[in-house]
Amino acid sequence: MIDIKFLRENPDAVKENIRKKFQDSKLGLVDEVITLDQENRTIKQEVEALRANRNKVSKQIGALMGQGKKEEAEKVKQEVAASGKRIEELTVREKEVEAKIKEIMMVIPNIIDPSVPVGKDDSENVEVQKYGEPVVPDFEIPYHAQIMESFQGLDLDSARKVAGNGFYYLMGDIARLHSAVISYARDFMIDRGFTYCVPPFMIRSDVVTGVMSFAEMDAMMYKIEGEDLYLIGTSEHSMIGKFIDTIVPEEDLPLTLTSYSPCFRKEKGAHGLEERGVYRIHQFEKQEMVVICRPEDSMMWFDKLWQNTVDLFRSMDIPVRTLECCSGDLADLKVKSIDVEAWSPRQKKYFEVGSCSNLGDAQARRLKIRVNGKEKKYLAHTLNNTVAAPPRMLIAFLENNLNEDGSVNIPEVLRPYMGGKERLVKG
Repeated sequence: MIDIKFLRENPDAVKENIRKKFQDSKLGLVDEVITLDQENRTIKQEVEALRANRNKVSKQIGALMGQGKKEEAEKVKQEVAASGKRIEELTVREKEVEAKIKEIMMVIPNIIDPSVPVGKDDSENVEVQKYGEPVVPDFEIPYHAQIMESFQGLDLDSARKVAGNGFYYLMGDIARLHSAVISYARDFMIDRGFTYCVPPFMIRSDVVTGVMSFAEMDAMMYKIEGEDLYLIGTSEHSMIGKFIDTIVPEEDLPLTLTSYSPCFRKEKGAHGLEERGVYRIHQFEKQEMVVICRPEDSMMWFDKLWQNTVDLFRSMDIPVRTLECCSGDLADLKVKSIDVEAWSPRQKKYFEVGSCSNLGDAQARRLKIRVNGKEKKYLAHTLNNTVAAPPRMLIAFLENNLNEDGSVNIPEVLRPYMGGKERLVKG
């Protein structure tokens, strides 16, 4: 959510930003907010004037009564009552106007960084750099579900009976590999100075609306019936929510956190849930990284965050590339975003395994996360990035470490988490 003062003073810039995001249907909202904002400020001025006058004339009532001027005192009382009634009417309207302003401001997209490429959708995202040499082996790479099933490591049929499509059972060495990746990702981030955290896996609606757009919320979040609670789609939500309505001492910044959680997503409108695989699912686990920092440091941290993911994947012999998200592919709260994509030898292309985002002060504004600076209080900047999210990450791992005989190499960094195993062997 952008600053209404910025919108008031720079309506053309806000409209141009909307055009860059190809959301022209929202252009009229800018003028609507300006009109409502003017009405709101007029109401406040009138209420302030009425209260001042009411206080002034109220003092006259006692004096008039003391002078025996009951008729004049009665007229003053009527004037005070009329002022009170008008104040009540204006106060009701003020609340209505402010609620409408907030509602509209919540859907006007954040101002994107000037470096973001302009494009309609993810097909116009821009490759930044490749890391590692993508290899296509001489032998055929099976579908990832087949690789997992060859180790008796995946049971989709039982999961379908228990929970429906989009769920899975991981078993044996594949389940152990899943946990090993999560544990390694945790320690990798701790070694880089991040504080480890296991957050709540449910959050209240005021946190949900503080960390994401309404469109994302509708497409992702599972609501707990009868409770003001939602299952998290990523631990970023509860990690940022941890600081709701707080004032952080500037000397405590940056706050760098890495968190583990299960994640739950409706994947509304998504394709592929019927497929025999674990690429797009309703439940998965993830190691996340979150930073809360000073505005002037946020771009520096943005580059550090995506680099962490690149380094993690390269340490497991997985080629990756970074992809700059274009304007039309950015969620409304995001200032800038880079996806990390892993190489798929089977598909002979890259696919997304993580996303790094700079939200500017949008989440902080909604959640009232402020910094107590040396001269004044200001809004913090928030950033987040995926460290590793199996089982999707396992797809890249298995394909890139598969041998022709069906065994899977275990990179050295993972062996301590796999009981010293150097490879997975069938049966």
